[in-house]
Amino acid sequence: MDELLKPASIARRTKKDAEADFLRELSLRERSDGAEARSQVQHKPPGSQEDALEILRHEPDYDSLISVLSFLSRHEPPDSHLPIIKLPSPLSAQLVQILVSNIVPNYWAILTEDVHRGKNSGLKLLLYCLSSITGVNAILVRLRALVQEAKSEAAAKPKRPDISLNLAILLDLLSCVLQGDGWLFEAWRLATWGTDESARVKPRVQEIVATLGSGRIISLAAEAEEVAKANNPSKRVDDIWPANSLQYTQWLGRNIVKLVLSDLRPDQRKLCSDLFAKALRLGHSDRLIKQLLSELLLNTQVGATKLGNLLGNLPQTEQRKVLFSVLKHFSADHLDRLGRCETEESKPLISAVAGAISAVLDPEGNGKRHLLEWLTGSSGAGLGEGVGIRRAVMAVISQNRDDLVTVLEKSLSQFGDQLYIKYSPVLQQEAHAQVLLLSAGYVHRKSPIKLAFLLRSSVWLNAISNRLGAPHQRARFLGMVVGEALSGLVDNSDKRLNFKMEETDQDEGRWYKGLTEVSDELGFLDPLLEGRTDIPPRKREGPQKFPKRPVPPPPQAGFIIEELSDDEAPEEDDIVPYAKPDSDAEDSDDDATLVRRDKPKAPVYIRDLIKYLRDTDSYDHQKLALATAPSLIRRKADYGTEVSEHAEELASLLVGLSDRFEMENFDDLRVQGMIAIVVAKPEKMGQWFAKTFFDGDYSISQRASILVVLGLSARELAGFETSDYAAMAAFPSKTLPERVEKLYLNHNPSQNYSSSSSLKPLPPNALDNIASSLASSFLAPLAATAADAATGPDVLKLSTFSSRLEQKQKQEQEQTSSNPKIKYKSRQPKKPRVRAIPNTTAHLIATSFFSPLTALFQAALHASSSRRSKTILFHPYLLALYLKTLALLIHAAGPSTLSLPQMTAELWRLLLSTSVRAAAVGDLYVTRAVLLGFVALLDVNEDRMREVCMELGREVVEAQEWVANVFGGLRGGDEGGEEEQVKMLAAGVLVRLKEGVEKYRLLLLGDLIGFE
Repeated sequence: MDELLKPASIARRTKKDAEADFLRELSLRERSDGAEARSQVQHKPPGSQEDALEILRHEPDYDSLISVLSFLSRHEPPDSHLPIIKLPSPLSAQLVQILVSNIVPNYWAILTEDVHRGKNSGLKLLLYCLSSITGVNAILVRLRALVQEAKSEAAAKPKRPDISLNLAILLDLLSCVLQGDGWLFEAWRLATWGTDESARVKPRVQEIVATLGSGRIISLAAEAEEVAKANNPSKRVDDIWPANSLQYTQWLGRNIVKLVLSDLRPDQRKLCSDLFAKALRLGHSDRLIKQLLSELLLNTQVGATKLGNLLGNLPQTEQRKVLFSVLKHFSADHLDRLGRCETEESKPLISAVAGAISAVLDPEGNGKRHLLEWLTGSSGAGLGEGVGIRRAVMAVISQNRDDLVTVLEKSLSQFGDQLYIKYSPVLQQEAHAQVLLLSAGYVHRKSPIKLAFLLRSSVWLNAISNRLGAPHQRARFLGMVVGEALSGLVDNSDKRLNFKMEETDQDEGRWYKGLTEVSDELGFLDPLLEGRTDIPPRKREGPQKFPKRPVPPPPQAGFIIEELSDDEAPEEDDIVPYAKPDSDAEDSDDDATLVRRDKPKAPVYIRDLIKYLRDTDSYDHQKLALATAPSLIRRKADYGTEVSEHAEELASLLVGLSDRFEMENFDDLRVQGMIAIVVAKPEKMGQWFAKTFFDGDYSISQRASILVVLGLSARELAGFETSDYAAMAAFPSKTLPERVEKLYLNHNPSQNYSSSSSLKPLPPNALDNIASSLASSFLAPLAATAADAATGPDVLKLSTFSSRLEQKQKQEQEQTSSNPKIKYKSRQPKKPRVRAIPNTTAHLIATSFFSPLTALFQAALHASSSRRSKTILFHPYLLALYLKTLALLIHAAGPSTLSLPQMTAELWRLLLSTSVRAAAVGDLYVTRAVLLGFVALLDVNEDRMREVCMELGREVVEAQEWVANVFGGLRGGDEGGEEEQVKMLAAGVLVRLKEGVEKYRLLLLGDLIGFE
């Protein structure tokens, strides 16, 4: 054995020889032997995954890479439906990792150029090998590593130039790998391959849900895109759709639809439901639900129960959220345009929506419970929406008599609750009153005995009594209408309730009472499919330089300029030449080729205006549309139906319009256009803008513009302000000629309403200026009283002769009026009696502007699924602007509106709500807005403080304590500063509140004995 281990020879070297041998150059033979060995490894066709891994590790050339990718894409065994690399194994994970980290950065440029070679091209083979959850995770891990490296180098310096390049390559790779609507189906097939054991399948399925539904792809792609742009601004990173949450959500929705349309097994159905629940949390739940409705429910080639099966495996909270969003979608897109649903075309459409809702419900019956909650819960049964959606839901509920009775009993109990009458918004009470009347009609037709017994109970008697004793006029009106309607169903003609009030016999009262006769059935979906257009998703555009105004080619000269000599000149001296035209800014360029002769004309029809607004790539169209919209909409408001038919479309275009070309006065023109729409159709568009403020997917600045529009348009309707665009929009037949107008009016030639150059743009803080003027007018009398009190007693004050004469005349008039024996004839002629005119403007502001804003705000606070909307609504700037808008609305309505008690109660309680007061802590801007709200309330209710203290006694005392705490917590001292102004405002509000509390102290305590 020792001989076998005996060394053949021993070579000894010194340290100097060893170092020289370490740095020696390889001989030509040795280099050729290493290259030949590497070439043998590369060009050897792979026979297994180990061979493929070895080839990829040795930096293969292009042909070797194609052969390896072709081998990995083969199916093994041949009858298998899955390639080798997609089979779950440790070797597959190593292959995917080396493809992502080594091969893609080196060969991506070559592979993308070779895309036209067909199915077997290198790029197609590479994407096929990486189109799995393993491949996506490998890309995400590499992206995370590069992003962290770039951030660490950004702080330490210097930067590696290849990081942004590798990030751009990986983002392109991720976009290409995830392309396709069948991606999720293929991932599920891979997860369930080769085994039926749930212990192995379940972790794979959970990995799919965690990777695709957690938002990890969106966050990493967006972060990598920003880092790539920051490190290399010169290179554009475009079309990275996974970084856009909306486009990614739509892609995930299409994949869910593809999987749902296959033959669903229980594990497939569970995967779809889990992914759908995850996708709802990505921030675009309404768009996702609308997409699934369009592709699953409103598709003639798909069964109507597919969506119901998908919702069946969702948790109860998610089912409730999806069902409420479905109801909202049907109301907004199909039923709200019907108004009160009084026409004949409303019945088939309502039946179709009822059939669609019934198809969406869970087959196990959990959805009916959510519908009952929607009808009778605090959400208000579709608060701010038309009666059509409530009729459709009642048609679904009417299929079960017990559910109908439940809705009727809960609605009646809620309708007569004193706390509900006192604290609920008017819109919510109206919606619940409609549900009560509808359910009573259904119950009367199916079980009249049950309705008769219910109307003999104490619940019914207390409901009518509490309604008639309510302090608010609208609450009493609803009580009288419901009482007459339900009594007419059960009682005989001699015993029917009849309050003999004018309000209940008008159109609105008759419409409410007619709801008991409404009966809808479940119908087919055909009316919903008529005229439906599916809008394809827009691709995400990368950062680009917006186009400038196009420069036309130089015009071709079609004439010859001939110079005449003096001898050939005409001799007619009596011809008077025309005056030279005014200079044109367009023609003042030195280069004649830059002069435009094909400028578009201003739109004269609403459809042309809409066309111009949609053309977001044309500077001229956008500028003309914005400049023309205010006057054109006002001019067309009362002539024809153009504005009424396209009002919502115009409003949505103007609200969502962005300043791509950095136009001058862009925001002012956009706001003026929206104001023109509201002034043209205030009853409809006031509610539309209020609903859009809460429900629309808009930015904070766009929502702020909606509030500005509502505030300024309400003041214009009330007559406080007149827009210059109203004079522009007047037809020539309604105005005098300029020469004649000078004879009657002090005409200022500089004011020429025929051109928009004389129009003054709105200041950026228009509402703030109006609120400040309101606060100044509120504080002025208090300041004057305080100044008089500070100068000493009134007896010591000197008065002028004129003031003493006025005081003497006033005393004589008081004596004459108090003593009938003294006859005093006034020299002033007796004023004629003015006929009482109903204040329709105040009613319009209260119902179409104020009530929707307050009711939807409270609904958003109590909604469990509106976390994102709450975050937006309680942004300090937006919340302050919202409160200022409410203050201006109630001030514009004035003290003569019949709805003033209800408006006062709603705004006062909203200002004292916990959420608003918490937002005002430490924020002067919000605190000032709350104080301005109290200023408007005290100013409008100056003559009815007794009623305010009687109805809102607790709220008045609570407001006094809160304002006192605000006043004590402010330091002030900086004259003219913001804190000093807020403290002065708080002092004024506190003085007025203390006056009311001191004057009606006994009333606030409830001791009215002997007090008049």
